[in-house]
Amino acid sequence: MDTLPRLISVFCLLLVSSNTLRAFQQTVSIDTITVVNVFPHDPQAFTQGLLYAGNDSLFESTGDYGKSSVRKVALHTGKVEKLQKMDDSLFGEGLTLHGDRLIQVAWLQTNGFIYDPKNLSEIGTFNHDMKDGWGLATDGKVLFGSDGSSSLYKIDPQTFKTVSKQVVYYKGHQVHFLNELEYINGEVWANVIPTDCIARISPNDGLVVGWILLQSLWKELIEAGNTDINVLNGIAWDAEQERIFVTGKLWPELYEIKVTPIKSTIEEGMVEKLCLPKPFNSA
Repeated sequence: MDTLPRLISVFCLLLVSSNTLRAFQQTVSIDTITVVNVFPHDPQAFTQGLLYAGNDSLFESTGDYGKSSVRKVALHTGKVEKLQKMDDSLFGEGLTLHGDRLIQVAWLQTNGFIYDPKNLSEIGTFNHDMKDGWGLATDGKVLFGSDGSSSLYKIDPQTFKTVSKQVVYYKGHQVHFLNELEYINGEVWANVIPTDCIARISPNDGLVVGWILLQSLWKELIEAGNTDINVLNGIAWDAEQERIFVTGKLWPELYEIKVTPIKSTIEEGMVEKLCLPKPFNSA
């Protein structure tokens, strides 16, 4: 009489074991970048969200109390064409465009804001289920969100309720501090704070399918005397022309990059060292 429950239990155990084994044995690409173009970027912009707006312009969300904003920026000049300042009590975070709505979350908040992309006027607010607001992106159907943990959220863009939540893994390791997000060719790309790495995540199972190493950008900026810059943060994708843009908090430049396979040999454990920060409660 108990054969069926036992079979179900064994099947579930095998399924969990299979997923765990896959997380350890997955093949992951390790890439670097080639800089295609360099554009001016406001060095006072504490970049928290970035997306391509079309016609060689970008939407950008900036953080820091008293300085947070949503803005539209000309790509080639870095000039701020439109700006909506946020209340001084708010710290702006991730930003995405879904249909005719710019959607933004805020740090240490479970509420967010909706703007008209034409003039950046605030047209609504919402509440979400994430513990905190960090990153946002969309595939046009659902929103993807991050809250600084290792979780990737799928969010209904109409109700803003969480549809599902997946822990992001790289070879059995949780990837903590997922931050700014972008959806590119079926993958969710995520800045991992405070590293110079971008994780390429499968939205189907939360596994990291690739890493992009951008340490060269930080090094060049520092060597040029930009000592006040903060971490890499901001990924934008121009799907029509297949262009990728990245920048960072307080960076004076924004880069169009091309992802290229890394030529040098990666030592065992190097990706873990470069791209996997430990959570605050770890030794």
